Amino acid sequence: MLSKIPVNIDKLKKEDLDKEIVRIGLIAELDAINLYEQLASMTKNENIKRVLLDIAEEEKTHVGEFLALLLKMDEEQVKELEKGKKEVEELSK
Repeated sequence: MLSKIPVNIDKLKKEDLDKEIVRIGLIAELDAINLYEQLASMTKNENIKRVLLDIAEEEKTHVGEFLALLLKMDEEQVKELEKGKKEVEELSK
């Protein structure tokens, strides 16, 4: 994503705006985790690697914060998340 909002905010319904803002934040945090972990795997400098992985870990906390917000706002998301979890459990037996 790297700083580009993946949807046209102006075209959203007013009642969907806050949910979409939270989803965009979630996407940005996941993108940041991927970036920092990829950079950490590329460097041979252990200090840089340690800092990048520490920052990636903080971003994972941010993912949890955005997800908690989203789940408070979107009942359908809660149901679909549970459905997905059950499907994985069934397929992972």
